[in-house]
Amino acid sequence: MSDNRTLTAELRSEDFGTRGSRRLLRSGRIPAVIYGKNAPVHISLDNQEFSNKVRHFSETALLKIAVGKKSYECLMKVYQEDLIRGQIKHVDFYEVTRGQTLRAMVSLVLHGNPVGVHEGGVLEQVLYEAEIESLPSDLPENIQIDISGVGLNEVLTLGDVTFPKGVKLITHPEGVVASVQSIREEVADEEEDAEVTVIGEQEESGEDE
Repeated sequence: MSDNRTLTAELRSEDFGTRGSRRLLRSGRIPAVIYGKNAPVHISLDNQEFSNKVRHFSETALLKIAVGKKSYECLMKVYQEDLIRGQIKHVDFYEVTRGQTLRAMVSLVLHGNPVGVHEGGVLEQVLYEAEIESLPSDLPENIQIDISGVGLNEVLTLGDVTFPKGVKLITHPEGVVASVQSIREEVADEEEDAEVTVIGEQEESGEDE
């Protein structure tokens, strides 16, 4: 596992609560919790290490947290940040179990230049993430989708996407990921909407008279 996905933590056995958390933060450490099949494990992280590495963590990035002689494989679920002070206040991790499938939301990343764009169309990404199921070891950071073959006035659905081996799609396959729409159609739709609005205003004006 990459060093960027490894964190060194210290076990917390006392001094919980708001005051304890404030003391930790003042000392340069971040209170955190590892949830999972067993009782929650309360830990603290080095603020500088976590801040330097957090940009490498996605919702599906498998992390290793070393707590003394024991280590946990986890997903980072959420972290609380004080944007005014630029300080991370708390982190929640979820421990995964090898051999047991889990569900997660994964980002959809488009690449390629659609055929339809060359023909004068406009690309629009509709879905930015999808729910998948896999073993922890097969969990991808994101799904790369080649949209080169999408033609003018065509759509690409989740059902058209080839997912990595061991990854099962949970979101409905008919969900539209991206489309390439003709600029003329977009203009026509806008003009039609404007016409409907004008007619509606005229009818209301006539009623007032």
